[in-house]
Amino acid sequence: MISRPWLNQYEPNLPHTLQPYPDETLLDVMRATVSQRPDHTALIFKGMRMSYARLEELTNAFGAALVAQGVAKGDRVALLLPNSPQSVIAQLGAWKAGAIVSPINPLYTAHELEHALNEIGAETVVVLTSFYEKVKSLQPRTDVRRVIATNIKEYLPAHLRLLFTLAKEKKEGHRVKLHPEDLAWQDLMRQYAGAARPAIALAGADPAILLFSGGTTGTPKAALGTHRGLLMAAMQLHAYGSTVLDDWNDIITVVMPMFHVYGNMALNTSLVSRWPMALVPNPRDIDDLIATIAKVKPAVLHGVPTLFIALLNHPKVQAGKADFKSLKVCYAAAAPLLAETKRQFEGLTGGSLLEAYAMTETMLAAVVCPAHGVHKPGSIGLPLPDVDVRIVDIDTGEQTLPPGEMGEIVVSAPQIMVGYWQRPDETAAMIRDGWVYTGDLGYMDEDGYFFIVDRKKDLIKPAGFQVWPREVEEVIAMHPAVSEVSVAGVPDEYQGEAVKAWVVLRAGKEVTSDELRAFCREHLTGYKVPKYVEFRDSLPKTMVGKVLRRALTA
Repeated sequence: MISRPWLNQYEPNLPHTLQPYPDETLLDVMRATVSQRPDHTALIFKGMRMSYARLEELTNAFGAALVAQGVAKGDRVALLLPNSPQSVIAQLGAWKAGAIVSPINPLYTAHELEHALNEIGAETVVVLTSFYEKVKSLQPRTDVRRVIATNIKEYLPAHLRLLFTLAKEKKEGHRVKLHPEDLAWQDLMRQYAGAARPAIALAGADPAILLFSGGTTGTPKAALGTHRGLLMAAMQLHAYGSTVLDDWNDIITVVMPMFHVYGNMALNTSLVSRWPMALVPNPRDIDDLIATIAKVKPAVLHGVPTLFIALLNHPKVQAGKADFKSLKVCYAAAAPLLAETKRQFEGLTGGSLLEAYAMTETMLAAVVCPAHGVHKPGSIGLPLPDVDVRIVDIDTGEQTLPPGEMGEIVVSAPQIMVGYWQRPDETAAMIRDGWVYTGDLGYMDEDGYFFIVDRKKDLIKPAGFQVWPREVEEVIAMHPAVSEVSVAGVPDEYQGEAVKAWVVLRAGKEVTSDELRAFCREHLTGYKVPKYVEFRDSLPKTMVGKVLRRALTA
């Protein structure tokens, strides 16, 4: 019998359970919205507003185009896109074609991208033109047969398209000449305009999405979620949001990338709640985010702590020239939220900045601080309806610990991942008897509030991204001047956690910190590059020669 003391802390209008869940998909939800309010705004992008009826038409067209190109039910379609109308259309359209969608970080290096595409066996890639050549460079070493390229300007308002000159396109890498075998997004959408939705049956149990995660070993793996699982997670988040927000009316800012479970679930929850989505393509473009908030007056903003720190430190905010009063509630996840950040941002908005906790493997089965209930400093909050959380002993993972005792956090919910794509051993290590073993250490208090105190695993989370030390160590070790290296996460006021490398040089060799970071940037995505480098004569080790990371970070 699972004890759920957190239910006693729920706000009066938050149900304890949403069972029974419908055997439906998010596409069914969207179809219902189209029939009820076809003209209701679905997307907002740089001033362009797209109705649900238009979104339905475009997703039908893209789904029909994929089927015509030979995409079959269960095929994997990779999306290398920023938050944009294309990313939404492609994901929903691929589902209509029966495909499994895998949003992938477009900033991956060619090496990282090659691994990701081969991991899922993707035969189709939808890519922004600025990343097209990277895809083509590695295509011969993958199963990719179809490349569909789209330009970011295609859904901009008319006046912004005019400003998007040929010179600007070329300078920023958006203007490319497609290989004869490849397909232009705009040509496909024009060819299949007005097409009916493909006649492909989808059930809730069908696979829907593959999202990459490091899991427990650090090897990037693709977590598989079902259509019904995504719907259930969205319904849970909607139930929670309904304690603060109004269906149909409140606007949500989608700034977290959709290749991250956090950003992807913002899309799904928006479909359930009918909140219009204001899409922000680059989460690091704080000027654009501030301008978007000023123009559309959103009620919701999801982000990582780094994002809220960047907003607070922006010159416009410092000068009192940015108005965030429309924000009713903001959520910070994927990294620890500093109490001072929460205090300052809530003072700026008049709304709530709430900490939350989830992971890719749980398909956002979340623990969230209550909007109107008791806020306990340092707590990640309470499990949402139908999400169960336990603290188990570290050694066996079998004994449930009482309130106040620290152990490993394990999570169970009806929407957790089916498993890692074609990795049964890795799946078995992660999921035991329906419980996801998170690798995070924490405790639950008497009221059912959860607290994270440490990590069992070595995963580093700079600004919410995932970095495994071994991956960085292997790159640094390639440098001819490096003899030994160890990498770990260290506290960082801005990022929450930063990547740091401790390096021992070969005798007679020299390299500076800047030179070593530049070398890393040739082989790693930017957020994986060490922020700090410390040179040492030796590294602390165990009797058998294993480097003691804890001794380095102590």
